[in-house]
Amino acid sequence: MRVGVAAGRTVGNAVRRNRAKRLLRAAMQRLLPDLAAGSDLLLIARPPLPAATLEETDAALRTLLKRANLLNSPNA
Repeated sequence: MRVGVAAGRTVGNAVRRNRAKRLLRAAMQRLLPDLAAGSDLLLIARPPLPAATLEETDAALRTLLKRANLLNSPNA
């Protein structure tokens, strides 16, 4: 499983872009054991992300991965 993280200038200045990328990486770290093998993901940060908490980011990623049928565990 490979995960790429990107944040364009629309997210904000360098500090906001880096925070957005750190949030996405931290949330994905929690979900990696539950992900289906053999998939590569590219996560692209959007402008509201730097203001979100880690819990909000984790919940949003979990919902997204469920919709894409990429989570293995049924309780995830």
